[in-house]
Order: sequence, then C-alpha cells, then structure tokens
Amino acid sequence: MTFVGEARASEDAERMYATDLKVQGYVANQTRVWAHSPESLAALSYALTTSTQTAGLDVRQRALLVTTSAAAMGDAYCSLAFGYKLANAVGPQAAAQAVAGDDAPLSDLDRALVRWARKVVRRPNETTAEDVEQLRAVGLDDDQIVALTVFVALRQAFSTVNDALGAQPDSELVDRVPAEVRQAVTFGR
Repeated sequence: MTFVGEARASEDAERMYATDLKVQGYVANQTRVWAHSPESLAALSYALTTSTQTAGLDVRQRALLVTTSAAAMGDAYCSLAFGYKLANAVGPQAAAQAVAGDDAPLSDLDRALVRWARKVVRRPNETTAEDVEQLRAVGLDDDQIVALTVFVALRQAFSTVNDALGAQPDSELVDRVPAEVRQAVTFGR
C-alpha cells in the first residue's frame, strides 16, 4: 500500500515491475512509488553505487549502515529489508541488536560507522570535528568519510520518499524477516 496510485505505463516502470516479479515474486510497495519517477531512482542508485565504492563499504557494512540509519529515523520498511540482509550476514540476534541501537557487539570500525550514520540522520548540524576524527582513527580517509556521509544521506532520502508517500512494508517482506528483527522494529508504518 502507498498513498499514490499506479504509475503511468512506461518501459521503465514495466521493467521495474518485471524485475521485482522475477527476483522476489511480487511488486514491492517501494517499487510502486519509485515507478512514478524511474529517472530519479536511477540517478539515486548511481550516486549510491559510486559513494559505496569510494567509501569502500562491503555488503555487510552497507546492510549495517542502512539498518541502523533507517532505525534511527523510524523507517520500518528499510529497517526490515536491510535487517533481513544483515541477519543473513551476521545472524538474527545481532541484526536485531543493530535495529535496537545496541553497539556492544560491533567492532571499533563498525561502531564508528553506525554512530556517524545515526548522527547524520538524526542531527547533522550537531556533528563535530571530533566525530570526523573518530572515523579517521578507525582507518577512513577524508574521501571515504565524504562518500560514507553521501551514502547515508542518500539512503535517508530514499527512505524519506517511501515514508512520505506511505509505502508500507510488504507482507511478503515482513514474513521472511527473522522474528528477532521483526520484534525489534517497533516504529514506522
């Protein structure tokens, strides 16, 4: 369910629907939103890919960053979708802890990444030079720090569009997410 109707028929929208059907067996609510502006999604995806590469983020780190930043902004959809991916990488309990904001089991690098991501999402005007120094202390250079910040901000933009337009987590998604992660997502739509 979303607040917007079906997108106008277009090759891009049809391709998006066909990809969802092929990959997951249903058309996701977020796809129904973004099918109204496939060019925007393509541009966003390109920027996310380049920032991911420059930041040097692996699949697990991306899942961790999206899960924790989505949880920090109260976005159930991305918390569930990436909590599922994170659970596949680190286990359901660790993924649930990430959703809940428990940084104890994280490495120093991962802890620095998620703390930065939460600050960027919640209060970007309150970041400090010391926050950036903490990222340098775990091995990130300035190019990586900028790219990390771009990645988090773009993921926030993606989540904001979905939330603002009423994209609810798909029942198929909710059903496949481990119970520990589902129970940790106590916010959002």
